[in-house]
Amino acid sequence: MATSTKNILVTGANGQLGTEIRYLHNLYPHFNIIFTDFHELDITNAKSVEKALDALKPAFLVNCAAYTAVDKAEQEGTQANLLNAIAPKILADACKKYGAKLIHVSTDYVFDGKANTPYNEDSTVNPQSVYGKTKLTGEQNVLESGVGMVIRTSWLYSAYGSNFVKTILKHGAVKPELGVVFDQTGTPTWAHDLAKAILQIIDSGTENFKPEIFHYSNEGVCSWFDFAHEIVSLSNLNSKVKPIETKDYPTLATRPQYSVMNKQKIRNLYNVETPYWRESLIDCLKQLR
Repeated sequence: MATSTKNILVTGANGQLGTEIRYLHNLYPHFNIIFTDFHELDITNAKSVEKALDALKPAFLVNCAAYTAVDKAEQEGTQANLLNAIAPKILADACKKYGAKLIHVSTDYVFDGKANTPYNEDSTVNPQSVYGKTKLTGEQNVLESGVGMVIRTSWLYSAYGSNFVKTILKHGAVKPELGVVFDQTGTPTWAHDLAKAILQIIDSGTENFKPEIFHYSNEGVCSWFDFAHEIVSLSNLNSKVKPIETKDYPTLATRPQYSVMNKQKIRNLYNVETPYWRESLIDCLKQLR
C-alpha cells in the first residue's frame, strides 16, 4: 500500500461519481484530493489543463466528467464529442507531459447490445448512439497516450444528482402506474461502489497501474423493469410497475439491449469488490432516506 501523501486531481467532481469520491475521501487521509468541476477547470481547454497539472503535479487524475444526456447527444453531437472525446485526449496528453496516471470512466454504450453472454474488455465494440460513439473515441484517445486506464461502467446511480433510482422514487410516489422497459438487460451500478474501487486502485500505487480497459459494475443481471420494481418494492411505494417493450417507449438514442459486463479482470488484479446490485440498492435507498 502506498502511504506517502499524493495529489489526486478529480475532474467533473460535482457529478454522481465525483461526489461519491468526495464522500469517501476521509478513508484515505494520505491522499490530497483536489476536486474540480467546470468552474474550476475547463477540461476542453488544453492550456488550462496543462497549467493545472503543472501547478498541482498530481500522481493521478480521475476524469468523472462526461456529456451523459444520451438522447440529447443525438442532436448535440458537437458538445458530446467535445466532452467525451476531445477532453479525454487533452487530459491524457497533459498527464503524459506531467507524469500523471489517468483513470477515465467510460460506458457499456460502446457495445451494440447484441450479445447474450457478458462482455469482456476485448469484446467487439460497436456503439449505436452518438453518446456511445463519442465515448468510444474518448477511450481510444486515452489508451493511445499509454498513461490512461479506462473503466467502463453501466447504469450508474447514487443518492446524488439525477438518475434512474431518483426518477422512479419521484414518479412512484405520485403515479399509480409506471411503464418500464423489460427487454433491456444489464447491471445497475451504485456510484459509491465504483468510487471505492477507483480509490483502491489508486491506493495500490503507480507501480500497479495498468493503462488498459477494465469493466466495473455491480454483480448480477436485471432488466430496467426488474430494477424499477425493486426500487418501488424496497421503498414501500404503492405504484404498480408495468413491463413495456422498448418499441413502446421510443427514444432518440438506441440503447444496448444487453450490456452485462464481465468484471473478473478488475477483481483479479485489484482485489476490488463487486457487490450484488440489490444489496447496493438497499444501501443507497437507506442513504436517500
